[in-house]
Amino acid sequence: MVNKQGQTRLAQYYEWLTLEERRALEGEIVRKCLARNEQQCSFVEHRNYKIVYRRYASLFFLVGVDNDENELAILEFIHLLVETMDRHFGNVCELDIMFHLEKAHFMLEEMVMNGCIVETSKANILTPVQLLEKT
Repeated sequence: MVNKQGQTRLAQYYEWLTLEERRALEGEIVRKCLARNEQQCSFVEHRNYKIVYRRYASLFFLVGVDNDENELAILEFIHLLVETMDRHFGNVCELDIMFHLEKAHFMLEEMVMNGCIVETSKANILTPVQLLEKT
């Protein structure tokens, strides 16, 4: 997840890369996606990845997948993540992510395990987050 200036706000990797490789890969992908206009499709090929991205307000949600993944399913996943965060934060914005980074990571970890989408129910995703807030 990056803002319009290209600053990373949330990143999660399911393949091992060194910190330098992550920075370089993120930089290349973010520059490529931010340079595109709204009339272009939300799919970009980069190295051996397909990048699926979508812009919501001032945030870009980017997901890198292998060539076997369904791009439309990943777009739906991004939308589900945004809807889940909206339900929790109330119209999620960049500041919500910055000030509640651990909750954003927790929601993502409830949805994805080892690179596979395992949960799509907003209620099931948010229940552990709400339980953590009560303690």
